[in-house]
Amino acid sequence: MTLTQSLLIIALLIAASAFIAVAEISLAASRRLRLRQMADEGDPRAEKAIQLQEQPGDYFTVVQVGQNAIAILGGIVGESTFSAPLTDLLDDWIGPSMAQNLGSVTSFFLITSLFILFADLLPRRLSMVEPERLLLVVLRPMLLCMTIFRPVVWFYSRITDAVIRMTGLPDKRNEQITSDDILAMTEDGARAGVLAEREQQAIANIFELDTRTVASAMTTRDSVAYFLRDDPDHVIRARIAEEPFSTYPVCEGDIDHVIGYVDAKDLFQRVLNNQPISLLDDSLIRKVLIVPDKLTLAEVLDQFQQAHEDFAVILNEYSLVVGVVTLNDVMSTVMGDLVSPDDEEQIIQRDEHSWLIDGITPIDDVMRVLDLEELPHEEEYETLAGFLMVMLRRVPRRTDSVDWGGYRFEVMDVDSYRIDQVLVSRLRDAPHGSELVDPASALSAMAAVAASAAAEAPADNSAQAETAPAAKPGATSPQTPIVP
Repeated sequence: MTLTQSLLIIALLIAASAFIAVAEISLAASRRLRLRQMADEGDPRAEKAIQLQEQPGDYFTVVQVGQNAIAILGGIVGESTFSAPLTDLLDDWIGPSMAQNLGSVTSFFLITSLFILFADLLPRRLSMVEPERLLLVVLRPMLLCMTIFRPVVWFYSRITDAVIRMTGLPDKRNEQITSDDILAMTEDGARAGVLAEREQQAIANIFELDTRTVASAMTTRDSVAYFLRDDPDHVIRARIAEEPFSTYPVCEGDIDHVIGYVDAKDLFQRVLNNQPISLLDDSLIRKVLIVPDKLTLAEVLDQFQQAHEDFAVILNEYSLVVGVVTLNDVMSTVMGDLVSPDDEEQIIQRDEHSWLIDGITPIDDVMRVLDLEELPHEEEYETLAGFLMVMLRRVPRRTDSVDWGGYRFEVMDVDSYRIDQVLVSRLRDAPHGSELVDPASALSAMAAVAASAAAEAPADNSAQAETAPAAKPGATSPQTPIVP
């Protein structure tokens, strides 16, 4: 065999090995979603590729038989092609024995390098870049090879199947797509510029609907505008002018006895027709949807769909109203700052290392903004205010602070026990979970606070009586938290 013929055979073997490498990697790396999309567009090869991914045994048997056969042939042909010329070339410079050994080693290195570069690295890298397109190119030749070598394929496939059954190893790829898979894809799309960062966050928020409770999106009890059943016309008109909303709960006596709700459109229609407004008229009051406060946002959406409503009153386990939620509240949670006006932002970044955060901000939003993976006792609270209460083991006051995860959470403003604003500052060189409250010292501090509060109670109560604002008609004062 001449040198030209040997080189031609080696080139053909490298091309065949590259083809098999492309066939192997492209099938393994092809995305099932992309193949399904191509099949839906009318490409029958994509449908066949999906079937091969589900049962790849015979396909990879052909791949392995071909790779091993080509490797053996490449070694035989390469040895005879390069070893003799290299030995003759080196014989003039070194001894015959050493020239033969060095020629064989050099021939082996040269053949191995050619196969590694052109039959492995290059085709495999290309197959990882565009696996679906290359898979469809090599699919029909591979199916032909599977037909030609069917006896060999059958033999090795049956042996492999027997070994897998004996060892209990899995023989099918798990094609189940989880929410984590979808989120990972959207994050990759955002990094690649295919998705805007806000769009990616909206998709992530959708998957959080199954984990976030309704309390994270509701309007809290002390912010609910409602009517009493016996409110006169002028009180109703004044309330609408002061707190314009689309829906108002109607209560009997107090907020914890909700009998229904009234739509502002119905009230406006009576105003336009110069008719008096009286909530004693049952035609104005609609049946209200009542939901427990432990439901997730996804479950609330289901309740809205089943009841054909977009407004619900939320009760706790003691049948007390804790807030109200609307369909718009849930969608605002999903869309985030895509739809929320700037003046309603709950998290405002002051500079690179500090944020001003509303106390009722859902703790999931706080963790996302601060890039925190976890917080202590996460199951015990829903909001930033709840986090501070759990960490301090009492109702926070102004200037109280908690350090955790490299951040300081400092209470800036408290209104009737409600935490309005919290300043979050990044600590420099702070260890994770720094300055946690020691249980013994916490109990001592709580005892001291309780003693001082008891001693100052008469003066505090009188001061509160002098400065407390007059309650609005039909409004209830917020419940006073119990201080340990």
